[in-house]
Amino acid sequence: MGLHELQLRNFRLFQEFSFEPDREAVTVLLSANGTGKTSVLEAVYALATASSFRTSSAGDMVRAGTNLAEVHGVVFQRERRVQVDLTLTRGVRNTTKRMLVNGQRPQSRAELSEALPLTIFTPEGVDIIRQGPENRRTFITNLLTDVDPTSADVIERFNRVLSQRNAVLRGIQGEWPTTSQRDELDVWSADLSLVSAQLVDFRRRLLNELEPLVSRAYMALAQNVQRVGVDYEQSWTGSLYDALQQSFDDDRFRGHTTVGPQRDDIAITLDGRDARRQSSQGEQRSLALALRLAGHELVQQKRGVDPLLLLDDVFSELDPLRSERLLQLLPVGQTLVTTASPLPSGMSPAVVLDLSKALA
Repeated sequence: MGLHELQLRNFRLFQEFSFEPDREAVTVLLSANGTGKTSVLEAVYALATASSFRTSSAGDMVRAGTNLAEVHGVVFQRERRVQVDLTLTRGVRNTTKRMLVNGQRPQSRAELSEALPLTIFTPEGVDIIRQGPENRRTFITNLLTDVDPTSADVIERFNRVLSQRNAVLRGIQGEWPTTSQRDELDVWSADLSLVSAQLVDFRRRLLNELEPLVSRAYMALAQNVQRVGVDYEQSWTGSLYDALQQSFDDDRFRGHTTVGPQRDDIAITLDGRDARRQSSQGEQRSLALALRLAGHELVQQKRGVDPLLLLDDVFSELDPLRSERLLQLLPVGQTLVTTASPLPSGMSPAVVLDLSKALA
């Protein structure tokens, strides 16, 4: 299983680019900064998630001076051949994305995850520890669909109901609602409460399974015996429906729902200390890596597949000892690595590709 072919057209710096990574081992993209190494990983990530790990604007992925970018990938799931295609069309106001899996539009991110599960490490990956809750919610949402694709239905339903409730609140525009508006809001509040309970249950169960794996990976990376906590932080108490009623005035003036799972967080601690505010940069980096390694291992355990591993210039951010420890912890399977500097001595890639020649 893994990525067998990748083709880019008008994606970032590339007018045309294609390559075939090693199917079972390490492929290294080794060239100077500014030659598109990270863009190749971004394209692979986009095939698996329909999004970018670098930007929230899809238009940024379209080559300057053009309005259409394409990414094509061929994946094998054991003996089954799967083709994944992404087309980005830049318009005057926004950029539209069109995904196809074997010629059919996927119904959810879970379908993409089934085609190409992956784990990514980037220098910015430490943001999952030290930045805001959105980074941690995104991590857990993506991991949920990778570990248990059936969770995608609950995630999609939650997003849809939340969007509908917010649309009613925007229509109120801070005024007192009409009877019909209040009735409609109550319906969406009840629906939101039900689907939120399911989503929170999925999240809590995932974190319970993840925590011991994170702890083990952290101790191996940091060579430091500290108790790692990965706990769910709910943003309301009691019944969510009651909390929505209590927050009604705030919601109608703000024009969106201010309580619910979309505001929840994950508390990550070391020996009871808040890792976001009370840990060193080295501890935060090791925790971020441990979270990704643990997620990768959980997918392997639950689905019996080896996700594609993407390492974007990770070793330049680690001291030699942590680099060697990370190498020892890297899972088997297909791996794509980018670097502008020599690799750690313990890494033996099957393929080394100089991307500067692709732009020549």
